[in-house]
Amino acid sequence: MSLAEQAAPEQIAVFPATKPSLAGLTRAGLADALREIGTPDREIRMRVSQLWHWIYFQGAQNFDVMLNVSKAMRQRLAEHFSLARPEVVEELVSADGTRKWLIRMPPVDRLDKGAEVECVYIPEADRGTLCVSSQVGCTLNCTFCHTGTQRLVRNLTAQEIVAQLVVARERLGDFPGLTPPDNGLIPSGEGVRAVSNIVFMGMGEPLYNFENVRDAVDVLSDGDGLSLSKRRITVSTSGVVPEIERLGAEAGAALAISLHAVCDDLRDKLVPLNRKYPIKELLQACRDYPGASNARRITFEYVMLKGVNDSPAEARELVRLLKGIPAKINLIPFNPWPGAPYECSDWDRIEKFSDIVFNAGYASPVRTPRGRDILAACGQLKSETEKLRARARLAAELD
Repeated sequence: MSLAEQAAPEQIAVFPATKPSLAGLTRAGLADALREIGTPDREIRMRVSQLWHWIYFQGAQNFDVMLNVSKAMRQRLAEHFSLARPEVVEELVSADGTRKWLIRMPPVDRLDKGAEVECVYIPEADRGTLCVSSQVGCTLNCTFCHTGTQRLVRNLTAQEIVAQLVVARERLGDFPGLTPPDNGLIPSGEGVRAVSNIVFMGMGEPLYNFENVRDAVDVLSDGDGLSLSKRRITVSTSGVVPEIERLGAEAGAALAISLHAVCDDLRDKLVPLNRKYPIKELLQACRDYPGASNARRITFEYVMLKGVNDSPAEARELVRLLKGIPAKINLIPFNPWPGAPYECSDWDRIEKFSDIVFNAGYASPVRTPRGRDILAACGQLKSETEKLRARARLAAELD
């Protein structure tokens, strides 16, 4: 079901904007913006705190509502800046309540034509998870992943990563004074936020954009604003080993590893990055991950590919490989996409694999596919402009 024909709420400003937006900036970014308009140094800290509260706690969409900020300051801010959000080009809603937004970012410089990314909201009874993108496209070329067939355009800035959550909270009525969609699928209740968890599992390899991801995590987890627990922010990597320790030390986020194979020969094919950082090095980085414990387990993602990586022997080898690592293993039924070279494992095969892992003492939930009907499930994200270009190329070839 497409909601693209439904008009966005009129009060929400969207790009393109002639003035730079403050929405999504770090505290340091807000301080720099205030200095640009001549704010005295003695006021910077106070003004940053005020803006932070209004932008990230209240979800302010214009400066006029900031009643504890002087009228003169509000006018000066409005002259130079906006609180515009990226444009939601399309919103798709799955039969299971999953929502996918195609978001267009404004150009970051004169050479940039703007960028489109997808992010996905997954509602469950006790939580709401937002899957955010960290890059436009991807360089990894994992053979089972649709996103990997799209070329890398550029990294997202920390502001663009944070803006995905700001957009999602507005669309879900998750800021004070807004009303959530009436579909019975948005978690609700006193103190319950529609978005309670963030996973960096959208487009791109987060650890190839480390600094922006780290800075975004700081904004997302700031207790005076968006206020998400770092225990509920998970960064997934295909295995960029040199940055894994930094992620734990500097960001403090939960770690997830896209593993998908138990031997280097197969993982080299499924996840080509493995040729640079093989399984042994990757797992040692996991053993050394700062903060990893039974209370903060590392999640290992394992996509189930029929006749490729789903045998009982591979399940037993997975258990052996992860010995000594506080781990949770997510088994992911393969989500098909047009032209995919794989099929999903049969259900009984998945259950046998899961039983072996579970009986060895590891939690091994089988991730229920969500949003398959709108290509919003794991491994299916690919920006609509790239899909249209691909269709155009195919049409040209057929002419």
